[in-house]
Amino acid sequence: MQRRFTLKALTAAVALAGAASSFPVLAQSGDTIKVGVLHSLSGTMAISETVLKDTVLMAIEEINAKGGVMGKKLEPVVVDPASNWPLFAEKTKQLLTQDKVAVIFGCWTSVSRKSVLPVVEELNGLLFYPVQYEGEELSKNVFYTGAAPNQQAIPAVEYLMSKEGGGAKRFVLLGTDYVYPRTTNKILRAFLKSKGVKDSDIDEKYTPFGHSDYQTIVADIKKFSAGGKTAVISTINGDSNVPFYKELGNAGLKAKDVPVVAFSVGEEELRGVDTKPLVGHLAAWNYFMSLKNPANDEFTKKWAAYAKARNIAGHKDKPLTNDPMEATYIGIHMWKQAVEKAKSTDVDKVIAAMGGQTFKAPSGFTAKMDEKNHHLHKPVFIGEVKADGQFNVVWKTPGPVKAKPWSPYIEGNDKKKDEPDGKSKV
Repeated sequence: MQRRFTLKALTAAVALAGAASSFPVLAQSGDTIKVGVLHSLSGTMAISETVLKDTVLMAIEEINAKGGVMGKKLEPVVVDPASNWPLFAEKTKQLLTQDKVAVIFGCWTSVSRKSVLPVVEELNGLLFYPVQYEGEELSKNVFYTGAAPNQQAIPAVEYLMSKEGGGAKRFVLLGTDYVYPRTTNKILRAFLKSKGVKDSDIDEKYTPFGHSDYQTIVADIKKFSAGGKTAVISTINGDSNVPFYKELGNAGLKAKDVPVVAFSVGEEELRGVDTKPLVGHLAAWNYFMSLKNPANDEFTKKWAAYAKARNIAGHKDKPLTNDPMEATYIGIHMWKQAVEKAKSTDVDKVIAAMGGQTFKAPSGFTAKMDEKNHHLHKPVFIGEVKADGQFNVVWKTPGPVKAKPWSPYIEGNDKKKDEPDGKSKV
């Protein structure tokens, strides 16, 4: 059902883009430059996306306080696609043709991004996408500031297989049923097989968006783990993470017995969960709030002050930052730098100016936009859940890792160019 729905969404998006292709894209309105904010503020993904909208607004306020961009203030245009994938395409068309924004910051799920993709390409818009994803895509009109699989999924599984990570021999690949988990798990299955893991030692499971009953699945994981040292790789997205982690606690499935490493669970998703039974379970990201360095101290203090001043739900009293917030923050500042380098908001000029942009990131490292593949060079961290819902970093790369959008574990990728030229390649 989910896959059929996804295909419908993509078909609708393509048709919409074609119908809208004759519209001109204008970037500026009077003394302001309009910036589109395209995140779900309602529905199953609101738990993760709402805070990204607020991150964009914080960055815009910060940039405006320092004089704006080329002497013009940034004017945010916020829309709510409501966790509805075809609506992402419609809202994108609205932002580009009616609101005439210069750039869009948005999307979380890959199905929402793929719904938006034909629209931004046909209208020559610009999208900054801030979340880890499955790779297997490059577009001239998109900059990917989250992680590719070699900057998150592969290092995490290598860690689980290592002695320090527990030496897992069996793996449960558990995800939400859409393109990101399925493609990531296709990559991970091939990677595990290259390391000698048999098919019988891999159990792959999917649940729909918004799924809430994980009792049977957690019982199955417990049963599967009786066959040898087992780890769970979770690509569950959205508010389903809350009942999944609650069920782990209810079942007494502790990290020392069956560690879970998550790719879409950070500080914000753990806010509504009793984390004491989850101590020691893992997440792999390119940033954690608990990192100690001057850039992160400044970032977390800015966010705490902004959240308090704006009375942001949950964050006024307990301000949290996470990886997609950092990726969003990096993206908007890099876009600003590129506009100033290009001396224009013209999309093609900004795209040309984005290559090689750098930014001192809250991770403590300097993030760099690759000159060719529209992805950031980013460090990788693996963190253990602490009782207070924060993460203790137990492993990290020595420095930033260059993204590989085309995974070497998918057949035929060795023939693909590592740069976008025109329409997206998928």
